[in-house]
Amino acid sequence: MSQRRLRPTISLGRAAPRRQRASLRRESNQKAGKRRGIMRTSEGDQCRAGDDRASGPAGEPRAASRFVWTVAAGLFAVVLATLSGVAPATAAYPDRVVRIVVPFAAGGGTDLIARRLADEMGKTLGQRVIVENRPGAGTILGSAAVANSPPDGYTLLMATFAHAVNPSLNPKLPYDTFKAFTPVALIARSFNVVAVNPQLPYRSVQELIAAAKAEPGRINFGSFGIGTSAHLAGELFKNLAAVDLTHVPYQGAAPAITDLMGGQIQVMFTTAASVASHVQSGQLRALAVTSATRADLYPDLPTVAESGVTGYVAESWYGLYAPAGTPADVVKVLNQSVRRAVESEAFAKLKDLEGLTLEGGTPEDLDRYVRAEAARWQRLIAAANIRAERQ
Repeated sequence: MSQRRLRPTISLGRAAPRRQRASLRRESNQKAGKRRGIMRTSEGDQCRAGDDRASGPAGEPRAASRFVWTVAAGLFAVVLATLSGVAPATAAYPDRVVRIVVPFAAGGGTDLIARRLADEMGKTLGQRVIVENRPGAGTILGSAAVANSPPDGYTLLMATFAHAVNPSLNPKLPYDTFKAFTPVALIARSFNVVAVNPQLPYRSVQELIAAAKAEPGRINFGSFGIGTSAHLAGELFKNLAAVDLTHVPYQGAAPAITDLMGGQIQVMFTTAASVASHVQSGQLRALAVTSATRADLYPDLPTVAESGVTGYVAESWYGLYAPAGTPADVVKVLNQSVRRAVESEAFAKLKDLEGLTLEGGTPEDLDRYVRAEAARWQRLIAAANIRAERQ
């Protein structure tokens, strides 16, 4: 009997259907996952199924919340950008050294006051405040330097009597006195003293006037230069007392006072500080003060007006200016600093030393005062035909 070779048969039995069913389930799940992965909205846009919580009615609050935060962040960025364009220059003022330009040489009365002011302002501003001396051309060089400086509050001008009279003395100034600067504060006012050589017989203003009228032009009065307070105070005396005195200008107060003590000139209308020690020592004789009222430093001395020259007032003054265009908030900071300095113990001592009347008012106070002074002296300068020396 021949044996036939049988092919082996593979029986799937009951296990095969189970494997097939598992495979079918996997394929079904994959297809369902693909259907859930991407769905179409009514507008035809597509979004992931995992994000469907943000697209239906239940997702609207969260979407709105994200929109509000986005808008708020945008507005905040706009505010910061706007502020960054205007605030940094002044928000932290001052953040570096501040300069006070003194248009005189070091060592004089204006320099002394400026240095005391710088010390006191440095305490309140929290930054160093330094003095830079830039003398020349009757204060014009230093003033022009400040006028041409950036209006950021870091370069200031210590202005004096010359600031008010220079426009009348010099019609071709390189700046406009009332447009090139921003007033900060009037620091102090000071009086001058009518001082004579003690060898002369004059013991009152009236005796000086009588001698001048007896010999017109014979009595010489000295000053620290054309257009200075000592010069114009003398010219005002000539005008109101109707006397003829001969003006002798010097290059500074020291040589003029030396000649007054030596007898080369007979009288000066000079600052109180420049002659105080000489009057106390008897090297000079004081006849009167040029202020509107008697001075604390010389309570026994009459004013020139009291002595018979009606309407006579001649003052020196000290004021702080910034370049035109300096921001108002910077000017406010500087003004407050000056006012605190003027109220300090250091300035109380300086008041007695220099014969000062301390001020420390508003920027508007300084502007009004200087404009009035400029107008008053302009009339005298025009009447006497006074012109500044060529530099």
